[in-house]
Order: sequence, then structure tokens, then C-alpha cells
Amino acid sequence: MARRPYRFPQAGARETGSGVFRLTVRNAMAHLDSEAKEECLREDLKFYFMNPCEKYRARHQIPWKLGLQILKIVMVTTQLVRFGLSNQLVVAFKEENTVAFKHLFLKGYSGTDEDDYSCSVYSQEDAYESIFFALNQYHQLKNISLGTLGYGENEDNRIGLKVCKQHYKKGTMFPSNETLNIDSDIEIDCVHLGLSMYPQEWKNSSFFRLEFYRLLQVEISFHLKGIDLQTIHSRELPDCYVFHNTITFDNKAHSGKIKIFFGSEAKIEECKDLNISGSMQKNTQYILAFDAFVIVICLASLILCTRSIVLALRLRKRFLNFFLEKYKRHVCNADQWEFINGWYVLVIISDLMTIIGSVLKMEIKAKNLTNYDLCSILLGTSTLFVWVGVIRYLGYFQAYNVLILTMQASLPKVLRFCACAGMIYLGYTFCGWIVLGPYHDKFEDLNTVAECLFSLVNGDDMFATFAQIQQKSILVWLFSRLYLYSFISLFIYMVLSLFIALITDSYDTIKKYQQNGFPKTDLQEFLKECSSKDKYQKEASPFLSCICCLRRKGSDDHLVLIN
Repeated sequence: MARRPYRFPQAGARETGSGVFRLTVRNAMAHLDSEAKEECLREDLKFYFMNPCEKYRARHQIPWKLGLQILKIVMVTTQLVRFGLSNQLVVAFKEENTVAFKHLFLKGYSGTDEDDYSCSVYSQEDAYESIFFALNQYHQLKNISLGTLGYGENEDNRIGLKVCKQHYKKGTMFPSNETLNIDSDIEIDCVHLGLSMYPQEWKNSSFFRLEFYRLLQVEISFHLKGIDLQTIHSRELPDCYVFHNTITFDNKAHSGKIKIFFGSEAKIEECKDLNISGSMQKNTQYILAFDAFVIVICLASLILCTRSIVLALRLRKRFLNFFLEKYKRHVCNADQWEFINGWYVLVIISDLMTIIGSVLKMEIKAKNLTNYDLCSILLGTSTLFVWVGVIRYLGYFQAYNVLILTMQASLPKVLRFCACAGMIYLGYTFCGWIVLGPYHDKFEDLNTVAECLFSLVNGDDMFATFAQIQQKSILVWLFSRLYLYSFISLFIYMVLSLFIALITDSYDTIKKYQQNGFPKTDLQEFLKECSSKDKYQKEASPFLSCICCLRRKGSDDHLVLIN
């Protein structure tokens, strides 16, 4: 049998076959690389949306943020309680001193204020007696006061009383003849009464010869200093106070009644020389060390949550680019917002407020600052956010997740509904203020009207609101009935019922979704294809499994949406 001669392939054919092979291999490698990247992205997304217990089961990753948040709740709450007890002493000291000042310097003070003013006088003799009574009490303060009080310097660095009177320029007035000739320009005359001068010497002074027909007001101002010794019982350093007190005799109405107002502004200042023996200094150091530890805890929480948000944004960018490259379309806004964890943002805000509030608290404890109000707002709000953040961990279980999901679903509808109802509410507010203001105490100003109407919506104080309307005008009395009946009927029977219906509808929708499954978005459909979650399920240590991953067998917690 003759052998067939071997024919060498042509150069062009060899090159063509090799190019096709290389192209096929390159495409296969690119396809494998694309699938690997897709699988890696899917795994990272799946891991990101796991709760702390599932993350521990998957990769044995210890839930540091969870443990840190639990520790922070205990620390922040303890810090707030201690500061609240200390702040109560400050508020009580200010209020009790104000009450004591009113009893000391106001003649005939009964112990109860009449609206905004403390008391009133109705004759010239009573007005003079009230003025000189306050002057005399000031001079005898150290002999009559029960408090730890002393004289303080005013704005002019002078110790004593400053008396000012405001009055119109001279004129004449004859009410019987209905004649008035007066200059409306206001003059202010002031005089300083030192400790070396006694009030008896000023009774015959021309300054205190008041012409009541043109007198607007008389104001007596003085400064007193005091030391709060009750903080020693709480093993804290005492505070030094400066009280700026003013007594105002208001005659602007010229109605025959002079209202007497007493105002007291307390300012905490650093004590110049404190020499207190005992264990108080050591107790202060312990408190400062505790506050410093709270700052460290919150700083660690802030760093971890910020890091999580940064990683989430990077993962979001990867998913958007992949989705655009593979499916040639953009991801919906709902899926994009899934990567922004609102709980982390809440924790970051809480941590920042706690850090700033703790620094202020340390300065207050060291008596370098006295701004209790700002510190209280920061610490109180941060503690509120910390406890609200606990809902996030309860939301990992279906039995506790209904509240969060219902609030998320109903919030847009509720806000739009409140915007419409608010227009009607504002209309009733303005109408009630202008019509019923002169005849009803609860409608004197816009703020009071808004509060009164809000109380009526909640069914509070209805009969008193109806009964207190003055019947001086039959027309206004009839209008008040129509106004109140229409408002109560509209807001209680219609607006409030629709408001509840919106929330109930959202709740029913959430319950239906929990039974039949939530609507699938692009992100959830993409994660649904993941079949690699099982390879993460490793046997965890018994100890951490019992602590972190207590999960009921046969539960349907997998239906919960983790945000």
C-alpha cells in the first residue's frame, strides 16, 4: 500500500487557525473572569445584607459593632443619669432662689403668680410702699435672708441698686374735660443707690416724685451672689452663682393697675477659691475618667460606622457599574438607597453629639464652663438616638420588625396628608386668634392657640375651652360655638380617622407581604441567584452561637427585610 505524501499546511491557514483558537480561549477566559467577578460581587452583596448573627455563621466574623453598641447604651445611659441628677440640683437651686427673692423683695407677695406677673398695686400709696419696701429689703439682706447670699457688682462694677424710670415728656391731661396734651417721646432717668445710702433718705427726693399719668414703668435692678452648697452632699464641687434681679412696675396700660414683674437670671461662674477637704476631689477625678471612657467608646463606634458606610458606597458603585455593563440599564433609586444604612447615619450623629456633650460635661465638672442647657440638649438627644437605634436589632426578627416596616411604608403618605391637614389647621389657628383672642385666655397669642387646638384634637380640656369663653358679645359667643364645633368635628371625626386609616392600610400591606413575600427588586433578584451562601455556613463555636445566634427553629425570620 502506497503511502500518501504529507502536505504541509500553508502559512496563512496555520495563522488563521491559531488566531481563532487564541480568540476562543480569550473569550472563554473573559467569560470565566466575568462570571468570577459576578459571583464575587454577589457574594459580597449577600454578606453585606446579612445581620450580625448570619455574618458570624458565614465567616466567623465577630460582631464588634453590635457589642460596642450594647456597651455604649449602658455607658451613655449611666452618664446621662448622673448628669441629670446633678442638673436637677442646679435647676432646683435657681428656682428656689427665685421664689425666695419674690418673698423677700415683693411686698404682699402671696406665693402664686398672676399669669406672667407676680402681683399688682392699685393706689399711689401702695406703689410707693412697694418700691421702698424693695429698697429697704436689699439693704437688710444679710440680716433677713436664710440663703448664702452676698452683694454683687452690676455692669458698672458698682455694688448697690439701680433704679430707672420711664415716662413721657411733660404735658397736661384733664380726663374730665377730655383734654390731653402730652409729648409721646420717652425719657429715661436712672439713679444708683449704694449701700451707704438708706431708702429713708430717698423718700423726699425729687426722683421718687412720680407723675403717674405719664409714668410708663419703674425698674429696680441689682445683683446678688450665692454658693450652692447642696452639691457637697453629692460629692461634687459647689457652683458659684450671680443672680441678676429686676423688679418692674409696669404702668404702660394706665388702667389704674400697675403690674409688678420680678425677673431673675442666674449665671454660674467659676468660684475663685475653693478649699474643701475630704474625698470629693477623688470622686471628681473618677467622674472625669468615666466621661473620657465614654468618649473613647463613642469614637470607636463612630470610626466603625463611618468605615461601614464607606465600604457600602464602594460596594454600591461596583454593583451600579456591573448592572450597567451587563444589563445596559440603571439600577432603580430604591435599590441604590438600600446601600445607605440609615441606622449607621443615626449612630454617627449620636456619637458626635455624645462626644461634644461629654467634653462639655467634663468642662462643667472641672468648673471651666457653665453651659448646662447646651450640654443637656446634646446628651439627651444622643441618648434618645442610641435607644432608638436598638430597634434595628429587634428588627431582625419578624415579630418585632412590623413597627419599622409600617413606619417606612406609611411615612410618605402621612407626610403628604399632614401637609394638607396643616393648611386647615393654620387657618383655624389664625381665625381663632383674631376673633376669640380678646375673649378667651387660650386664644391670646398664636402659640397658645396652636397648643389649645392640638389639645382639642386629642380630646383634652374640651369643656373648659367651651366654658371659659366670655359672653360679653353674643355675636362672638355664637361664632365661638360654630368655630369649636366645626373644628372638633372636622379633625376628630375626619382628619384623625383618615390619619389612622393610612397607617392601618400600610400595616395590612406589610402583614400581607410577610405572608406572601415582599415584591422583588433588581437587587433582590440578583441576590436570589446566589447559590454560594451554603458554603459560608460553617459550624460555629457553641459559646458564640448561644450568645449571638439564638434563633428559633422553624421560624420565618427569613422573610424579614434587613435594612
